[in-house]
Amino acid sequence: MKTLSRMAIALAGGLLITTTGCEVPPIDTVQLGFRGVGMEHVANPRTVQDSVDAVLAREPFVPGPPEDFGEPAPPGTWENVQVLGHLSEAEFNRFKLAMTTWVAAGTGEGCNYCHVIEADGQVNFASDAKYQKVVSRSMISMTQTANVEYAAHVGETGVNCWTCHQGLVQPVNRWYFGDRPSPPDAGSMIARPQWERHYLDRDDARLINQTALSRNREQNVSLQDTEYTYWLMIQMSEHLGVNCTYCHTSARFSDWDESPPQRVHAMRGLDMVRTMNMDYIVPLTDELPEHRLGPMGDGAKINCATCHSGAWKPQYGLPATHGIDWPALMQIGVAHPTGNGGADAGEELPDQP
Repeated sequence: MKTLSRMAIALAGGLLITTTGCEVPPIDTVQLGFRGVGMEHVANPRTVQDSVDAVLAREPFVPGPPEDFGEPAPPGTWENVQVLGHLSEAEFNRFKLAMTTWVAAGTGEGCNYCHVIEADGQVNFASDAKYQKVVSRSMISMTQTANVEYAAHVGETGVNCWTCHQGLVQPVNRWYFGDRPSPPDAGSMIARPQWERHYLDRDDARLINQTALSRNREQNVSLQDTEYTYWLMIQMSEHLGVNCTYCHTSARFSDWDESPPQRVHAMRGLDMVRTMNMDYIVPLTDELPEHRLGPMGDGAKINCATCHSGAWKPQYGLPATHGIDWPALMQIGVAHPTGNGGADAGEELPDQP
């Protein structure tokens, strides 16, 4: 009888663990805020290590940094180089080889993925005939802007093309309007849920009123606006693999003074994503072929998952994602003089190439 009772208890315990989604201890818990308010980051070290191992397994081989990056190449070295004119010839070639690995590894085309091959078999590196080259120039400028103007978010190490692309011509985590169903209660809205516009041209995520049963009449906030913000917050939580208290105080979500530093960090990241989409990615829509457009005719856009992929730090901060070893990405791009009417050396170009 006792044996049967013990077996029943064991089975019940196993069923409880299975049905509640509990994980076998030990679990790492880091306190982020005040004691007693549940502001903790919980992670399973085994699953985290599995994710880190998966990232390491994908880590590409690229040429390491030289002892000396050298002086900018002399005038006339290249033609139609608009955002890499501050590099030496050796560093220029090193970076271009790395780009081939970071972005075009899966194509089997190498440099020819972006560059035109003429009828005689020669590669025309100066030509902008392929849309891939036009896009890559803008993406280089975008990464430079992230590393220079958003260093408070990406850190001193910066980021590079691998951070998002991981050997693919398009990052896995990208989005278009209309590529998934709307929420069940979205009424007649048929496009992609409109909270995605927070990654584009909406900056109205602060919707909490400080007076009960009132409405923020100055901002004319609707219940639908609140729903969009809620969906955005849930999505950001999933993209970073954290819960709400990673950025918010559980007792007072809207209080900035009592929020962890991560909330400011996330706000900077959201602003960076808007800049990347509006200044660099959306303007490329007319350059893209039809097969690169979404069901509503828009090009792929980025969100937090594009870099983070479910980790609170992209690729867990491993060196393969760093931009600091790549001078091409740590300075706003400059044109290279061509010797035939090109820009002067050192001339800064607009952020939008």
